[in-house]
Amino acid sequence: VNERLQELVRMFKERTEKAKEKLIDPDSSDEDSIISCDVTTPLSIISLFNSLISSSADLMYVLWMFLVSLAWNWNVWFIPVRWAFPYQTPDNIYYWLLTDYLCDLIYILDITVFQPRLQFIRGGDIVVSNLVRVRWYLTVFQFDVASLVPLELFYFKTGINPLLRLPRLLKINSFFEFNERLEAILTKAYIYRVIRTTTYLLYCLHCNACLYYWGSALKGLGSTKWVYNGEGNSYIRCYYFAVKTLITIGGLPDPTTLFEIVFQLINYFVGVFAFSIMIGQMRDVVGAATAGQTYYRTCMDNTIKYMSSYRIPKDVQNRVKTWYNYTWQSQGMLDEQELLTQLPDKMRLDIAIDVNYSIVSKVPLFQGCDRQMIFDMLKSLRSVVYLPGDYVCKKGEVGREMYIIKAGEVQVVGGPDGKTVFVTLRAGSVFGEISLLAVGGGNRRTANVIAHGFANLFILDKKDLNEILVHYPESKKLLRKKARSSMDGKPEPKEEAKEPRQVPAAPVRQETPRLLRAALEMTEKSSRLKGALAKVKEKTNKSSISLQVNVHKT
Repeated sequence: VNERLQELVRMFKERTEKAKEKLIDPDSSDEDSIISCDVTTPLSIISLFNSLISSSADLMYVLWMFLVSLAWNWNVWFIPVRWAFPYQTPDNIYYWLLTDYLCDLIYILDITVFQPRLQFIRGGDIVVSNLVRVRWYLTVFQFDVASLVPLELFYFKTGINPLLRLPRLLKINSFFEFNERLEAILTKAYIYRVIRTTTYLLYCLHCNACLYYWGSALKGLGSTKWVYNGEGNSYIRCYYFAVKTLITIGGLPDPTTLFEIVFQLINYFVGVFAFSIMIGQMRDVVGAATAGQTYYRTCMDNTIKYMSSYRIPKDVQNRVKTWYNYTWQSQGMLDEQELLTQLPDKMRLDIAIDVNYSIVSKVPLFQGCDRQMIFDMLKSLRSVVYLPGDYVCKKGEVGREMYIIKAGEVQVVGGPDGKTVFVTLRAGSVFGEISLLAVGGGNRRTANVIAHGFANLFILDKKDLNEILVHYPESKKLLRKKARSSMDGKPEPKEEAKEPRQVPAAPVRQETPRLLRAALEMTEKSSRLKGALAKVKEKTNKSSISLQVNVHKT
């Protein structure tokens, strides 16, 4: 059994060493290493076909989906044009076919190479089996497979008809997937949404122009006043007619035949519904893009209305307006914590580390403290903006917060007039820790602090700090020691240099407890050692009397 245990220990040690090597050198070519898709380095041919596509942040996959989306848009826009307008001629037919087959090649590569490698989650587990992923893809993306139905074989019987390529439009899921992944990596996604919504409108007009030219050619170009007369650029003229029809501008010739009347009625109905939908989408996109600014304006208007109803002085109202304007311009929001309340603690910690750790880690007060304690503290920090001349804290107030300067400056003032500047604190400085840590036996503010210009401060509540320091006693001792040193204005003396405690000249003897006295009295009455116990009692009384005398003298 001992030999087996030793062997297990040895195996675990070897496994631990291998794990450490992988963490230290993740690019090492080990047989057991997992091939991962790294977007920051070029992919080799082998990793391209074997690695998984994991998330929407995979830039290579987003670029590939952009190429697939271009191929899909080629079919969507040019199939109606080639069917309705006489732009596909025997002289340029080879160029059209070459572009068509190039788009088909992109479809084939996407279905056979990229989509089966797309990572998906089933039951909370990431599926890595190639066979399972292929089966899942075939059951979910049937339209992608159907988009490659080779109807072009009928070219040999019907001639080159662009309508036989209509199944290529079934790959619309790739277009929507590209939109979602592109919006996920854009910082201002609403701009792309506005462009996409506008493109939808232009495509509706594009299809209507193609149908109008087809109807005109069917009835005969120039046969009536309503149809296209064949003059000028056919596509531009028909597109102009589509814009006037769908937007219902008016000024169009009246239809005369039944076909023209039905076509015009359908145009009007489609135009009403299409434009109402487009306007609604555009309103939602613009509303979502300006939701933050609308919230800011609403809060500011409600505050101004409240102050006006209670006849708040104008100087106070102006300071409130200034605070709103500066906070919105500097942060883009009124309260940063509102954006992070819905995130898990781990994600909030990651964001707080990226945003605030570079500032807090440079604060001398926290240098030497437990790193995890600083991480816990980052989640409790609140960002507050102070206007020029605002009192951050006043001397004598009860200290419930500690302040870390994120940006700007504050001044410690005092003196007879209360305007003498003792020191100016800049970004990275800390104040308020003395009363917060109750150093010196009190929790009162020891000085006045005024904002010099606009100051953005991190605030840490006393309750939050105490809850954190319960789990880090060593860091708590270190913080108290540094706070005491800053209050004394000199470094904390070492343990050996501390003054010895003053001892009274005569050692004070404690008084005999009453319970012991009662026990002695009872023992005197029932024991043969009555005389000896009596002497002990007498000595005890004398010592207590002498003790009281000494105490009165001192």
